[in-house]
Amino acid sequence: MSWTIYQVDAFADRPFSGNPAGVCILERAAPEKWMQAVAAEMNVAETAFLVGRDDGGFDLRWFTPSVEVDLCGHATLASAHVLWTEGHLPAADRARFRTKSGPLIAWLEADTIRMDFPSEPVTAVAPPVALTDAFDAAFSFTGKNRMDWLVEVAGEAAVRSVRPQLPAIAALGMRGIIVTARSESPGRDFVSRFFAPGVGVDEDPVTGSAHCALAPYWSAKLGKAALVGYQASARGGTVECTVMGDRVVLGGRAVTVLRAKLL
Repeated sequence: MSWTIYQVDAFADRPFSGNPAGVCILERAAPEKWMQAVAAEMNVAETAFLVGRDDGGFDLRWFTPSVEVDLCGHATLASAHVLWTEGHLPAADRARFRTKSGPLIAWLEADTIRMDFPSEPVTAVAPPVALTDAFDAAFSFTGKNRMDWLVEVAGEAAVRSVRPQLPAIAALGMRGIIVTARSESPGRDFVSRFFAPGVGVDEDPVTGSAHCALAPYWSAKLGKAALVGYQASARGGTVECTVMGDRVVLGGRAVTVLRAKLL
């Protein structure tokens, strides 16, 4: 048998920007070992695997090149984009996913894909020595949620210039570390970068799930529910965020750059 596999640049309005994700729609559930091997072959931050359900929704799982993860924003956005653009769902229909992080929903709003995700607020925690040793920047805040550490640094320039010690980050045992600061650019509220060497992603270009922590963090600091975040990686990408109680609506665009047959 063969399957069509796509590569989609998510949180991007042009090719070769944002965060690339693999998307593979299967007729039935595949062995976990096979999906992990395909994700390693794709060698992008995450590859998403979807299986249609009788109720019109989809089971959705995400794999980095080395492990399965519980939540991934950009590959969910890429998956919804493929469902609509490749005719698996009418554009007027919502994409409904069953995942390890519960039910997720995506919908089209003009040219923007909106996604209803769980809020993942961080709790202030004193940093372990290994965390401070991993960075060449001082922290004004450190905290973590069930997945990641979040650290705030002095400003946008500090976020852009940080060069962490990746082996030290991997040894911390969390999925990754979010580095953030208030934005100094018009039209943006905050900037961030995300490092996850422990799951096979040294630096992720644009991380939707990290904004499930960033949005409530900056919403509380800035006193506003609607925010715009920019992930200042080499590729870069914009994530629109709206905090709604224990949920966060993330918004972005996507572009398909590759369609191939997986043999």
